[in-house]
Amino acid sequence: MKVAVIGLDCAAPDLVFRRFRDDLPNLRRLMEQGAWGPLLSSNPPITVPAWACMMTSQDAGQLGIYGFRNRKDHSYVGSSIANAAALQKQVAWDHLGAAGKQVIVLGVPPSYPPRPLNGVQVGCFLTPTTRRPYTHPPDLKDEIDRTVPGYVVDVEDFRTDDKEGVLQRIYEKSSRHFALAKHLLKTRPWDFFMMVEMGTDRIHHAFWAHMSKEHPKHEPGNRFEHAIRDFYKYCDSEVGELLALLPKDTAVMVVSDHGARDLTGGICFNEWLIEKGDLVLKSYPEKPTPIAQCEIDWEKTKAWGDGGYYGRLFMNVRGREPQGCVDPADYEKVRSELIAGIEAIADPQGKNIGSRAYRPQDIYREVRNVAPDLMVYFGNLDWRSIGTVGTRSLYTFDNDTGPDDANHDWNGIFIMRTPDGTPQPKGEQQGLRLYDIAPTVLRLSGLTPPDGMIGRSIV
Repeated sequence: MKVAVIGLDCAAPDLVFRRFRDDLPNLRRLMEQGAWGPLLSSNPPITVPAWACMMTSQDAGQLGIYGFRNRKDHSYVGSSIANAAALQKQVAWDHLGAAGKQVIVLGVPPSYPPRPLNGVQVGCFLTPTTRRPYTHPPDLKDEIDRTVPGYVVDVEDFRTDDKEGVLQRIYEKSSRHFALAKHLLKTRPWDFFMMVEMGTDRIHHAFWAHMSKEHPKHEPGNRFEHAIRDFYKYCDSEVGELLALLPKDTAVMVVSDHGARDLTGGICFNEWLIEKGDLVLKSYPEKPTPIAQCEIDWEKTKAWGDGGYYGRLFMNVRGREPQGCVDPADYEKVRSELIAGIEAIADPQGKNIGSRAYRPQDIYREVRNVAPDLMVYFGNLDWRSIGTVGTRSLYTFDNDTGPDDANHDWNGIFIMRTPDGTPQPKGEQQGLRLYDIAPTVLRLSGLTPPDGMIGRSIV
């Protein structure tokens, strides 16, 4: 049978399965006819590496990709963006192509720069500009320019106070993305189709506080209170149009890489380390400054932190970092002390926020490339990590990368319907993991998942 996977980045289980369910007739019909349930994300639950973890059925440690930015080496300046060139494992469509199956892959992170495959591929939101080659084959770029004028890979400036403008850009981007998906389905032969729509993620970050009554910044009756609901309804209608183009022998999955939740505030990770004496600056900045631009006294610094939806802690180890000061014999002792300190962090009222810090070796089957020494989830994702220095406070309620209402959550969505007469689970499912998607795709396509995949086929 054919297999189609429709990815809605960041789509939240509570919204799809409960709150908006009656407003989403196409997704609801798929649920009623098939199986559905929460899909546990990767660790970390971040777009990169989550989609790569999904389609390789490997964890982030096995991929050696721990976020958008990763250390290239143990120097203090060696970081890089994790694009498709960093993905060294085979993804599901590589296995399908090797078996002679034709594929369409549209905007699935990370897919820039494009790699050769048996079919067509269009780069994801990591594409720096559509003026560069971002498709396979290369001449597909010219076809996109003709058939979907103004095509863009992401929503520009989605962290902004200009809510009217960003809402317009979200719809413009998403409508062109779905238009290209429909064009490719109509004009290309395929056995496997997959697309990932980023608009759901961008609208959460821009409008979550406008929707969520529990959010500390929510204003009842605000004009954008239903912006997220209305966008979900729009996406559902687009999904319906895609479904109408699929042959009857198509197995369909609608999935997300992670969910979304209220963002309470930010923990200023490096301010905390400075207060503890583990991060020493030669001079304290007069205004909030990225840690990479601060003058650090490396010979006295034990650790520094990175910002984002989760935090990454790096230790300054003698013999590993250029000016390391942590004795390798004390490495585990210092790391354990840092874990205990992170997990004891309280909110401004003195209540423990429930942070978690993990050793990569404890959560991954393998630790490749240069991993953080600790993966940190402040408030178990209720708070984001703020890497800048200069606030003179442990807490902030403004994001250092621009206005942002939502953090990621541990569970995404899973919906699957197979053709009539095909055995599959029915109704609500529990215990599903993001790693299960690739082996399920292969099994539905008539292939045996390779032994190295860590997920299990759902069928």
